[in-house]
Amino acid sequence: MRIGALIFILLPSTGFLAGCKSATVIDEYREASTATIDQGESIVVLGRRHSSSYETEEDFITCVGKTLGEGQSEISVIPEKTFVDSMYPYFETSTAPMDVKNLDKLARIPAIAAKFNDFNIRYFIWIDGATERTDSTGSVACAVGPGGGGCFGFAYWEDEANYEASIWDFKSLALSGKINAETKGTSFMPAIIIPIPILARVQTNACKSLANQIKLFFSAQPS
Repeated sequence: MRIGALIFILLPSTGFLAGCKSATVIDEYREASTATIDQGESIVVLGRRHSSSYETEEDFITCVGKTLGEGQSEISVIPEKTFVDSMYPYFETSTAPMDVKNLDKLARIPAIAAKFNDFNIRYFIWIDGATERTDSTGSVACAVGPGGGGCFGFAYWEDEANYEASIWDFKSLALSGKINAETKGTSFMPAIIIPIPILARVQTNACKSLANQIKLFFSAQPS
């Protein structure tokens, strides 16, 4: 079952600023029903960093974890660094399990099983993706003279964030589903004496949208 949602995020402004915007598309695939996360149970949010062309940013993973831990549907989230350091070297870039079967193999190691139990993990969320600059144009030039200095010009650039979260149920050792968040946005920098960057905040919007959809994923059941 796939669930798609289009979310437009517009930043109100005037003049140059009216064009600063970003749009997010959410695509959800549910493999199995998800149980409620009981009190005392936790989830861990981890970034995939196996690609040679990009790395899932640590600050994005931190943002998703922090957002999941906020609001009425507050979820206990184990910080990525805390978890990875405690599990060394089993969740380092070159050794982390790539699928649920390999996670099962790790869970059979007594020392690792004991640490999993200490964290009381219910779900693993693996996030793969990155934010990239896709286009830019214009320029801003700055100069300093006897009467002072200033900058003049106009520039804009487009960013695209694409992230996929794979949700693993640790109790059933199965894939529960996947959520993809794709955000595109255009930022501007007009400069008349002082440069004023007007940012679309593409990565932040992708983080919030993905985290909120993960919350809905845990609270809703397939029909």
